[in-house]
Amino acid sequence: DETRGLASLLGFKPVVPPNPRRLKPWKLNKAVYRERNHVERLFRRLKGFRRIFTRYDRLDVLFRSFVTFALIWLALI
Repeated sequence: DETRGLASLLGFKPVVPPNPRRLKPWKLNKAVYRERNHVERLFRRLKGFRRIFTRYDRLDVLFRSFVTFALIWLALI
């Protein structure tokens, strides 16, 4: 509960499903949870581009351009 409260104070929307054994489970918005899954899968696919996560590029412009390229390339697959 403390972590969810802190996340809410910081402007985040926690979308983790509650533990089924929890005494007071919170409501889960399944549409938002489905979007969270899309974001997690995107990061998993981007990890295939090791260059992004190791930051070989020193300049931010080059880094952003490679991230853009990777996103376009993934959209074409």
